[in-house]
Amino acid sequence: MSKVITLKKGLDIHLNGVAEKRVVDAEKAVLYAVKPVDFRLIPKLSVKPGDAVKAGDVLFTDKANPAIRFASPVSGTVESVNRGERRKMLEVVVKASPEIEYVDFGQVDVNTLGREEVVERMLESGVWPLLIQRPYGIIADPGVTPKAVFVSAFDSSPLAPDYDFVLKGEEKALQAGVDCLKKLCGKEVNLGVKADTAADSVFLKLENTAVTRFKGPHPAGNTGVQINRLNPINKGEFVWTINIQDLVILGRLFTEGRYDARKIVSLSGSEVSAPAYFHTVSGAQISSLTDGKLKNKVHQRIVSGNVLTGQKVTADNFLGFYANQVTVIPEGDYSEFLGWAMPGFGKFSASKLFPSFLCPKKRYSLNANYHGERRAFVVSGQYEKVFPMDILPVYLLKAALAGDIDKMEQLGIYEVLPEDMALCEFVCTSKTPVQQILGNGIDLMMKETN
Repeated sequence: MSKVITLKKGLDIHLNGVAEKRVVDAEKAVLYAVKPVDFRLIPKLSVKPGDAVKAGDVLFTDKANPAIRFASPVSGTVESVNRGERRKMLEVVVKASPEIEYVDFGQVDVNTLGREEVVERMLESGVWPLLIQRPYGIIADPGVTPKAVFVSAFDSSPLAPDYDFVLKGEEKALQAGVDCLKKLCGKEVNLGVKADTAADSVFLKLENTAVTRFKGPHPAGNTGVQINRLNPINKGEFVWTINIQDLVILGRLFTEGRYDARKIVSLSGSEVSAPAYFHTVSGAQISSLTDGKLKNKVHQRIVSGNVLTGQKVTADNFLGFYANQVTVIPEGDYSEFLGWAMPGFGKFSASKLFPSFLCPKKRYSLNANYHGERRAFVVSGQYEKVFPMDILPVYLLKAALAGDIDKMEQLGIYEVLPEDMALCEFVCTSKTPVQQILGNGIDLMMKETN
């Protein structure tokens, strides 16, 4: 019987627009992109506009570690290299061919390979960036052997995809991915599942895993929370993580011998006319998912990812490298008469400010309106109610603001990423940009300690 860990702190945000459990083919995108801004690195370009590429061909590498390659998700022609201020590389855009041609890396049973052979194959094919290393949430270092590998088989964020549904039929690739992770770590893979996961779930049938069940509100599905409860990270230690759907892409490298970046993405939110799941490919243009599927009644915000941690995009932008959902909500760029002073029967509140707290399962159509302006950053006790780690969040953030490296170390900077503190930002009456502050603190730690 697997262990059950119950979390008391957290917050479930019930939004309208849950994706219906049906999978349809998205409109085939013409353009796809890999975005260096999705990673903490300085890219070095390997192609130029007009070059022909196959799925699996390298587009750019990490300047600090050229062995880490970033591959094209489709075959076709390099359309453009889009740059921002100071010529910062933002996107490498590929115009897709009618049918995807793949670089053949050769099918092989991962259990017959040694660790170095597995690492070499992953680096060569471009799947290595799927592995995230904590602390700092950077791409895993191939020269490091982590003390553990964690995979969360569920996402507890608002309108998150149901991976039990999404990954049905992917048992072979999932198992190959798990076997690969065991080769890299030398230990069983820590697999977090929901407490009510059915006995016939594909996740409970996987071998070489140590399964732990988690019960409680968001962020119970975050790997950071699961690591904190099972194997906390101390200075000098490393833990690797990978998204459960990316684990399938990793497994296909061995079962099919190619970098196959196909995935199922949920299109959800109150502004989607018929929320559902869509077959697509990593890096697809957002318009291939949203065109003709939005209500177009109000000014909308399209988010690549979930509403707490995702990136604001337009239909001309591209799906993020790690994104498995697209959410569309009202922008909320208007002033509300008497705002907080109104009764608020239809408003969501994390406190008991509005009477809607009496209906905890009610769903809401929330927007991106701040409902106020930034105020003094004070200790209010709000963060601790939704943050389940044994860390003092306000003091950690103030240490990050002050640039105090020693204090950040003492207060647990190694254990958290911005996504772990997203709820703190959501409930903050001071409108403090919690994720941005923590991200800046992590950047400072990387700069000063490496």
